[in-house]
Amino acid sequence: MEYRRSHQPGGTYFFTVNLADRSRTLLTDHVDVLRAVTRRVKQAHPFDILAWVVLPEHLHAVWTLPEGDGDCATRWMLIKAGFSRRLPKDEWIRASRRRKGERGIWQRRFWEHLVVDEDDLQRHVDYVHINPVKHGHVSRASDWQYSSIHRYIRQGLMSEDWAAGMTDGFEAGERK
Repeated sequence: MEYRRSHQPGGTYFFTVNLADRSRTLLTDHVDVLRAVTRRVKQAHPFDILAWVVLPEHLHAVWTLPEGDGDCATRWMLIKAGFSRRLPKDEWIRASRRRKGERGIWQRRFWEHLVVDEDDLQRHVDYVHINPVKHGHVSRASDWQYSSIHRYIRQGLMSEDWAAGMTDGFEAGERK
């Protein structure tokens, strides 16, 4: 089955990518592998990371693709495959995946949203940064080490106590 994907050359996208087994903590356990693979993919297939947060079992990202290039699917396929190849083969694999020679680490698909304007972009960047708080991992977004919020703080775009105590109004695409 072919899934419809937004294909906006030079577009900015918000993504959610999940592990197949949401009870595992592979992404934070192996965050250095994820970072190395992402760097390698970015070198071969450039894109700008505007925001990124890695949680134990899923991640969110906001990327801008180069002008004339709308292929986010290849980039995610390469990141997911590169990450998977570097992990021990200890996951449970469904028979349908086994028949296709696939690992059982990632959900096959990812969720994407084409960012439509500056306000939409800000809502999604905020959502990325507040996500560890929403999931109860930390009480302040800046306390989560696997987040681009630290770059925003260094650049003076956010404070260390940004959104402290707030989780309401930070649904993807919603900002109150």
